[in-house]
Amino acid sequence: MADLMTYFPITDPTWIFFVVLGVILFAPMLLERLRIPSIVGMILAGIIIGPYGLHLLERDSSFELFGKVGLYYIMFLASLEMNLQDVQKIKGRAGTLGLLSFAIPITIGVAANHGILGYGITASVLMAAMYASHTLISYPIVLRYGISRRQSVSIAVGGTIVADTLTLLVLAVVGGMFKEGVTGLYWVWLVIKVIILGLIIIFIFPRIGRWFFRRYDDAVVQYIFVMALVFLGAGLMEIVGMEGILGAFLVGIVLNRLIPPSSPLMNHIEFVGNALFIPYFLIGVGMIINLAAFFTHIGAVIVALVMITVALLSKWLAAFFTQKIFKLERTERELMFGLTNSRAAATLAIVMVGYQIILPDGSHLFDEDVMNGTMMLILATCIVSSLATERAARKLATATPATDPGKSSDNNTMIIALSNPETVAPLVNVALMLRPPKSDEQLAALNVVVENDTAAREQGVKELEHASKIAAAANVRLQTHSRWAVNVVSGLSHAMKELDAADLLIGLHQKTRISETFYGKLGTDLLTAVRRQIIIYRAVIPINTIRRIHVLAPRKAEFEPGFSRWADRIARLATQVSCRLEVYSSRQTLKAMDSYWEKHKYNLSAEFHEFNEWHDMISLAHRMRQDEMIVFITARTGMLSFHNYMNRMPEQIERYFSARNIMIVYPEQYGPDLADATAQRTGVPVKSC
Repeated sequence: MADLMTYFPITDPTWIFFVVLGVILFAPMLLERLRIPSIVGMILAGIIIGPYGLHLLERDSSFELFGKVGLYYIMFLASLEMNLQDVQKIKGRAGTLGLLSFAIPITIGVAANHGILGYGITASVLMAAMYASHTLISYPIVLRYGISRRQSVSIAVGGTIVADTLTLLVLAVVGGMFKEGVTGLYWVWLVIKVIILGLIIIFIFPRIGRWFFRRYDDAVVQYIFVMALVFLGAGLMEIVGMEGILGAFLVGIVLNRLIPPSSPLMNHIEFVGNALFIPYFLIGVGMIINLAAFFTHIGAVIVALVMITVALLSKWLAAFFTQKIFKLERTERELMFGLTNSRAAATLAIVMVGYQIILPDGSHLFDEDVMNGTMMLILATCIVSSLATERAARKLATATPATDPGKSSDNNTMIIALSNPETVAPLVNVALMLRPPKSDEQLAALNVVVENDTAAREQGVKELEHASKIAAAANVRLQTHSRWAVNVVSGLSHAMKELDAADLLIGLHQKTRISETFYGKLGTDLLTAVRRQIIIYRAVIPINTIRRIHVLAPRKAEFEPGFSRWADRIARLATQVSCRLEVYSSRQTLKAMDSYWEKHKYNLSAEFHEFNEWHDMISLAHRMRQDEMIVFITARTGMLSFHNYMNRMPEQIERYFSARNIMIVYPEQYGPDLADATAQRTGVPVKSC
């Protein structure tokens, strides 16, 4: 046994990494049976293998490096997963929770630290800042249950930046009080530096991101670029005197619109973080907790109990008052409490700064009791946070409302027609944006080969493989089909019937001769042969760099049987890309669209404009910028919403929108019963039209 102990702690990098991977692999599996969240399991595993447990590993530089990456990852993912349109609507609620999460812990904390524990005012304020801060440790639980865009989650995440920013300002002020030569200009200069850096991140980083994504589509290059921006923002924030977590959080906010939830890049970011960096950080947190010191000194026990009680109570009160003020459900309060309760990042920074401050009498501002109490505070709050979040998230995930727009009893399979290698990536990416995120809705890619064209078949197989890889990167299974047919139209129409598909997505015809029509012979014949919804798309810039979507819908479009399907698709696209909608149509149609989206709980940022200039769209073209997209909702001849001006739309599209991303939607032409379907979808009797 003595010989065996000489091998510990392990110092060989290979075996260190092996042990960590073993913990990441087996700890969640073992603790899952005990219904203990994997996050708590990682922290407990860190205690066991760390220097205050079995001492299998030292908390060396690898844990500091990977731990810091994991910490930034948590803050970055939290802001990246936010629905900015929802946050914009509930910014008052998020700000309220953030202010309450800061003010209540500070008030109660100062009173308890000074009155019960007997610490000075300065130490009491800095200790109270530890209660006010919180790290979104339990956020991966929200991601796992797929509720990251619930209102309570957005409130909690939005309130995080308020509470943590104020906490870090307290840290900067108290820390600056003990620096030599600090004058009033120090505080002025600190505020100026933070404001300037914030403006740089908010205004410059998104422009750099759009420029980069439009020129480079390689998945690895995009991932490295995003991580570089995260650490650049964090590093610059540390240079100006604030904690790097604030910079990582801000970078996530500004890149939010450029990284849609269903994109392959988002899947890569989540996978790497949840598989390696975040668990590394949690294990590292556990390794600094010394349970033995806590139980051998009664002073540490008293300090820890007061700290834990005040921390839990104050965050619960903040969630409780927020719930009562805005009349939220009890489960929403539990989720807000769970998300805002765990301490780690800012708390560690505060306790280390407090311990390093030397008072005139030679003592530390924070003594050993505060250090040990802080470790127990981190452990206790992380456990409570994980359990509370797990419980509330499970309740919300299993209580899906009947009007959930991601659910439908109809077959929602979408077929992507591929025939051009250059349009494979744009078509697959927009298809991913049109479907509900993390749903079971089927996607299928189809390549039709005219008989006896072997070379075209080989090229088509390559296109299907490329499309399958893009979808797989977004964790979406794409069915691929290559079929022979007498002609392309016949192959596509038969495939639509065989798969009972609801949508056909095709690329816009590229004219090679002046005599060719706008849609080409293929597109024209398809509109006659296929009566399901057809979506024609042309990409000039990547879909994730679109900043605004303009939608033109014809008068009486709400009375068509395909109204609900295209309205759902457009709403999902706008939600995925997190951009604003500008909708143009007649007054009644605009009212019907607004009512439909509100009824089905689409939180869209939309403006509605009454529009009658269909014969000449030059005024609309002047409103649009290069990075905006336009969607034309049209109709086949003979349909209720068909109007004569639609015959001139191809000409106007070529004249005014040749350098824009465009989407042309031909809604489906049938339903189970036209009158009943129309009345059910719009709530308006058919006779009223």
